[in-house]
Amino acid sequence: MRPVEQFWALRHISFTVAPGEMLGIIGHNGAGESTLLQLVGGVGSPDEGRVKRHGRIGALLDLGAGFHSDLTGRENVFVTAIVAGLTRREVARSFQSIVEFAELETFIDSPVRTYSTGMQMRLAFAVAVHTHPDVLLVDKFLSVGDVAFQAKCLGRIAQLKEQGCAIVLISHSAKQVQQLSDRSLWLRHGQVIAYGEPKVVAGQYVSEMHAETLRRTPIRPPQLTRSGIELQVNQNRFGSQEIEITDVELRPGAEIKSGDPLEIVIGYRSPDPIAAPIFSVTLSHEDGQTCIDTNTAVMELTLPMVQGQGQITLQLDRLDLNHGRYFVDVGVHETNWNYAYDYHWHVYPLLVQSSIKSKGLVCPPQRWDVEKFQVSGFRTVR
Repeated sequence: MRPVEQFWALRHISFTVAPGEMLGIIGHNGAGESTLLQLVGGVGSPDEGRVKRHGRIGALLDLGAGFHSDLTGRENVFVTAIVAGLTRREVARSFQSIVEFAELETFIDSPVRTYSTGMQMRLAFAVAVHTHPDVLLVDKFLSVGDVAFQAKCLGRIAQLKEQGCAIVLISHSAKQVQQLSDRSLWLRHGQVIAYGEPKVVAGQYVSEMHAETLRRTPIRPPQLTRSGIELQVNQNRFGSQEIEITDVELRPGAEIKSGDPLEIVIGYRSPDPIAAPIFSVTLSHEDGQTCIDTNTAVMELTLPMVQGQGQITLQLDRLDLNHGRYFVDVGVHETNWNYAYDYHWHVYPLLVQSSIKSKGLVCPPQRWDVEKFQVSGFRTVR
């Protein structure tokens, strides 16, 4: 008999995360980052080595994980928070804050099975950050949801960090890891490739991915998009072209009002059958700041075998961005993120109009309420 070959999902990994520190973990699909976070969260135990945890763990390891689909949002809040270590009285005290943070006042007494993915994500995040965790584990959650809610999540994470919470974040966005983390760890095939300064680690990760994509990018003449923008290989277009992005349409158009919905329709063509490609959309301000970075993998959407022509649509229910000029980047990638089949960078401009000209990128619905007051205790001196 042939001896059974051992497969190590994780091997020779060592790191610490101090209170008030954020560690960002990056790697391709299947690199072992989610398994690592599960071990840190107490889901299973390592075959070798040990995991030392201190304090209460808040874990966002999967969209809707821990929710019972037949229970209402209210019931799930209590069950999930009590399992996390809160008493029923503590949950009751925090309940209204959880619901308001998740923005689910209208739906909190509906069964979770009626919730969209985004609604489940908002509720899961709200519960996790209200359990007063000493350690917060976040597995790709910051790539989903609308822009305004992402900003709220980042604000809450920053607040927890200031309060001494240790945070471990997994993201496929090297830019996000670089911007948010104090230290970064790059995993490949279950082993550490780089560990240290986020700018350095993220740069190495991106360089490797770009190098493989560039190696596979064929030389071909420029092409024009429907709007007349020229696609030039190795300038604003990269990828092996095994799957081609044939058309990108922004609906209702390339100019919208802040708060309006936006659909991004991506047409593609694949001469040969290709299994489980990943489609991605990144929306960034003209100054380079990333507003949205999402993809089909992070939304747990596994595409079937693709061949021939087709299209895929990303629907954003509302785009709460400040007035300004943005770019929509679209891509289709190999199933493990090793390289891009086709990637269009800064090809599709988007102009967001808003009567509010404030700083920052996000412009959520808002109002100022001024209570009536009376001035007393003053007298006029003649």
